Amino acid sequence: MEELFQLQEQFLTNLTHKERYLLNDIEWSNRLIGIKGARGSGKTTLLFQRLKQIDKADSSSEYLYASLDNLYFLENTLVDLAKEFVLLGGNYLFLDEVHKYPNWSREIKLIYDQFPNLKTVFTSSSMLEIYKGESDLSRRVVTYHLKELSFREFLNFEINIDLPKVKLQDLIENHKEIARNIQNKVAYIIKYFNDYLNYGAYPYYLENKESYLQKLQQTIALILEVDFNAVENIQYQDSRKIKKLLVAIAQSAPFTPNVSKLSERLGMSRGFLLNAIKLLNRADLVMELYKPAKGVGALTKPEKLYLNNPNLVYALGKENAEVGTLRETFFANQMKHIHEIHLAEKGDFIIERKYTFEIGGKNKKTKQIKGVPNSFVIRDDMEVGSLNIIPLYLFGFLY
Repeated sequence: MEELFQLQEQFLTNLTHKERYLLNDIEWSNRLIGIKGARGSGKTTLLFQRLKQIDKADSSSEYLYASLDNLYFLENTLVDLAKEFVLLGGNYLFLDEVHKYPNWSREIKLIYDQFPNLKTVFTSSSMLEIYKGESDLSRRVVTYHLKELSFREFLNFEINIDLPKVKLQDLIENHKEIARNIQNKVAYIIKYFNDYLNYGAYPYYLENKESYLQKLQQTIALILEVDFNAVENIQYQDSRKIKKLLVAIAQSAPFTPNVSKLSERLGMSRGFLLNAIKLLNRADLVMELYKPAKGVGALTKPEKLYLNNPNLVYALGKENAEVGTLRETFFANQMKHIHEIHLAEKGDFIIERKYTFEIGGKNKKTKQIKGVPNSFVIRDDMEVGSLNIIPLYLFGFLY
């Protein structure tokens, strides 16, 4: 355990001071908290930022961080770690990457039941279905999903401007005032927005912008080859098939899948193909979208597929990505995990089954949504909107 404390101190020494949006949204008083998120989204950094908060608020508290792929767990169980830590006076246990530990749900349940004064936070791949683990955690754990960087967070990372989050309804009702306030604080907002679409989704872009897309490609490979195996026991040969599927989606996203043709082309059964799409969606590599009236089941094909964020569009081989695809991908991504999003009968998307949005460039007209209640045109390449025309970049301030 001493080695774990030493590693913890090394991480704390190199911790970034830029806080993720979720840090202050989590109700940390809960005894068991699960944080899911895509590989590279910043879950580990979030845990250490919470450690800093605890240390600042009460320096007498004892906390411990452990990544569950650490060699320590080859000879020690998770329950043994918790027991020893509690005997030493431990209050807060932070467990990273639980999907890499066999029997994770059973042992976390035992920790919860045996140590009532210990608060435990764990992270996992976004793929992990926490409530379907070996042991029932549904009445014990409170879960959160950490998204990629929002455009608002990117501005904070990039130029040290900390702008407030905006609720969707406030954005719709007061978008001109919100845009003007941003315009007064950030010059060349459209330039920064285009930079974000290219390389701003994952915090590690700060390490080296020039090699960012290469590192993102490596991250995608690790998700397919390592995380898929750890979470769903997907073997290497099947992960290769799923990679071919992802490339096929990337080549023509937004992609309307023809399951029969795609199955034949990629050499997959219909069931394997549909399951693979859902796995890619859970891994935050793609977004599968449906119209509101359509029932969604395990064997239901999505009506349209997008890559999960614009950076993935660039990383998966579309250097000259269509600007329309980037716009729609950005908008859908900012909604995912925060608001209910569907494909619209008229327009592009319908949010919360109430607001209809048509996405386009600065010359986009309103004719596609004429007569549709609560409908809006979302335009790129403009800083301040008017009436029901809203700048696209503003939707990067929802979290």
